[in-house]
Amino acid sequence: MRAMVLKAPRTPLVLEERPDPIPGPGEIRVKIAACAVCRTDLHVVDGDLAPHRAAIVPGHEIVGRIDALGEGVAGLALGDRVGIPWLGHACGTCPYCASGAENLCDAPAFTGWDRDGGFASHVVADAAFAVPLGNLDLDDVAAAPLMCAGLIGWRSLVRAGEGRVLGLYGFGAAAHIVAQIARHQGRRVHAFTRPGDTTAQAFARSLGCASASDAGTPPPEPLDAAIIFAPVGELVPEALKAVRKGGRVVCGGIHMSDIPAFPYALLWQEREVVSVANLTRADARDFLAAARAARPHVATRVYPLEAANAALDDLRAGRLSGAAVLVP
Repeated sequence: MRAMVLKAPRTPLVLEERPDPIPGPGEIRVKIAACAVCRTDLHVVDGDLAPHRAAIVPGHEIVGRIDALGEGVAGLALGDRVGIPWLGHACGTCPYCASGAENLCDAPAFTGWDRDGGFASHVVADAAFAVPLGNLDLDDVAAAPLMCAGLIGWRSLVRAGEGRVLGLYGFGAAAHIVAQIARHQGRRVHAFTRPGDTTAQAFARSLGCASASDAGTPPPEPLDAAIIFAPVGELVPEALKAVRKGGRVVCGGIHMSDIPAFPYALLWQEREVVSVANLTRADARDFLAAARAARPHVATRVYPLEAANAALDDLRAGRLSGAAVLVP
């Protein structure tokens, strides 16, 4: 197999030839068709997230087909199309797992952080955490960003509540998918981008956003809720200024720069700030049902596997509309 390997944080990935991995009990091996590049991958590569394992293969928005089954795997077959998301394993026994909050598991394993991920030609995954994709009417490249950008966007949208006016701060892979889901639900969506990013603003309007402007600009109407996808702590007080009394601000990323001090008056009147951590298998089932109904357009830019560093550079510099996707 071929893999792009992170030898040390803040260094370029290195192409390696490795023996094909062998799935153990309860595992599957997937021949990868596409793997999207997530901002969390960037945080792993750039050292924003502390390394969990040496010489890791990043990537956790994986779509492919099963080409080997470990002992005891049931309900999946050779040739099945599956997705492999960020949550690669949960213990199933801790208080969080027992209460249905496996996203907060005390002993989790994350794809591309604890387990080798999808910047490769093959990956081994826990069969119980693979997402069946046989009934999803999207090709492999378009389906790959759903495995994190879509899933985390969905969990963030659910956490945002039922409000009809929604603000999205940062309009990248996750926001462009969740904006379309929210529009399908009948919500009005206002997008906020890096200052001066007219390309992203035009992209947001093309997907049905009611407005698109620089982050820090007041919205044209009070927001019922806001979701922050950009890893910029300064956006939290900006979003609090924009939401109505009783509104909610959802932080959708795994990493964010420090939130600056802000006046209590921004939080008063029962405004809330909440975070989203990881995802659950129930999120995947619910989100894929919503995606089949809404049929979002997934904007992608395709890179060969060997160009993973270029894809990361483009994401880091904000040069993407939608998602970068690696194809082995």
